[in-house]
Amino acid sequence: MEAGGVADSLLSGACVLFTLGMFSTGLSDLRHMRMTRRVDSVQFLPFLTTDVNNLSWLSYGALKGDWTLIVVNAVGAVLQSLYILVYLHYCPRKQAVLLQTAALLGVLLLGFGYFWLLVPDTEARLQQLGLFCSVFTISMYLSPLADLAKVIQTKSTQRLSFSLTIATLLASASWTLYGFRLRDPYIMVPNLPGILTSFIRLWLFWKYPQAQDRNYQLLQT
Repeated sequence: MEAGGVADSLLSGACVLFTLGMFSTGLSDLRHMRMTRRVDSVQFLPFLTTDVNNLSWLSYGALKGDWTLIVVNAVGAVLQSLYILVYLHYCPRKQAVLLQTAALLGVLLLGFGYFWLLVPDTEARLQQLGLFCSVFTISMYLSPLADLAKVIQTKSTQRLSFSLTIATLLASASWTLYGFRLRDPYIMVPNLPGILTSFIRLWLFWKYPQAQDRNYQLLQT
């Protein structure tokens, strides 16, 4: 195997490994819900938006014939769907959660109907679907900025997950390199905000370490 082929295989493997590691951080929430039979401290919307994101990228990967995208997002969609089902099982207010799920899935179905029925040209469909996936991924990476502002305000990193931050950094960097290697801006560009927000989170962990976090909480009480 040529050096380029080995590098591509290693990069593809890194994308799969780090992304599945990022998805698996939700297993702690799953375990928490099963042990406590409550969802009070678990956010539902990230599960739902990540599931939609996985299904969108799965469609892009299938259209492009990219097995790295297909494997990662197929497994990711299964995991997120599992998290959603467990959340629904223990959630006392199922109506609001079901409405959110139906609304977002309705948007997803409308998008699929548009791409697969109204855009007959395969290349145009690939470009438009790639653009949709990119915008959706960027919005997901930028959505936690409000939480980061709250961390600075409270001087507490309690609401941040260090393991998720590291996993996101590694996954985003891998996909950025993967997109660069394939010369695919739809893969490369949307992962750059993931790298940026991960470094911001790491800076916050350094700025407000756990010891300082506990001291601040004691002062507040």
